[in-house]
Amino acid sequence: MKLRLLFTVLLAPLLMGQAGPRLVPDISARAIEIRYSFTGAQLLLFGAILYPGGRTPTRSLDVVVVLKGPVQTMIVREKQKIAGIWMNADSLRFVSAPSYYAVASNRPLRDIVDERTAAVYELGVQNLQLSPGGGAQPDRARRFEAGLLELRARQGLYAEDGGGVEISDGVLYRARISIPSQVPVGTYETETFLIDRGKVIAAATKEVEVRKSGFERYVALAARRHSFVYGLAAVLLSLGLGWGAAALFGQRS
Repeated sequence: MKLRLLFTVLLAPLLMGQAGPRLVPDISARAIEIRYSFTGAQLLLFGAILYPGGRTPTRSLDVVVVLKGPVQTMIVREKQKIAGIWMNADSLRFVSAPSYYAVASNRPLRDIVDERTAAVYELGVQNLQLSPGGGAQPDRARRFEAGLLELRARQGLYAEDGGGVEISDGVLYRARISIPSQVPVGTYETETFLIDRGKVIAAATKEVEVRKSGFERYVALAARRHSFVYGLAAVLLSLGLGWGAAALFGQRS
């Protein structure tokens, strides 16, 4: 009797841990190398949904996949035409804007979660917590947020795909996310959410490293570690190129 009771006590946490489904995610590459010829890449995010007892539910579940870059401080400037000249008339600083953000789901986010859940988990470009600084008024903050989101979307750095996740037999899922050529370096985080009737019931994360390699990495390290020498070399190189171009065109004329 005591042995059975002890076995039940030890097994209870494991049984409780298996009470709901869990995600087993993976990615096609743990690191993305940026070289001089880098024109962009595609990252495959895939995985499986493990159900208690191996039995899939009778209803369909939703999967949302997010790829998010390192948080940056960004300054958005608003230009106005003053006396016939375009000038910076106003600006606003955002202290926690992701350098890159892409979200994919098996159907549009508005059909998967409500506004509150989307805001809590930052699902969707419009739900990013950008944290405008300087005590900006709500109307002013919203205007600059709209400008920032539009700019990043044009650059390919913020994206949504309401049909980008494929689910097979309710168990396997996969999504392809495009990485643009101008993507910033750093540690990126992938987040996968399993959603049942608007509620997040499981989540999992993985990391992806985006880094420079080859000559680009050498230049980046030199600029960071020896900033004065790097700046001096850049000035001398510019002067040398300018002198060479002047001499070449002077001979032709």
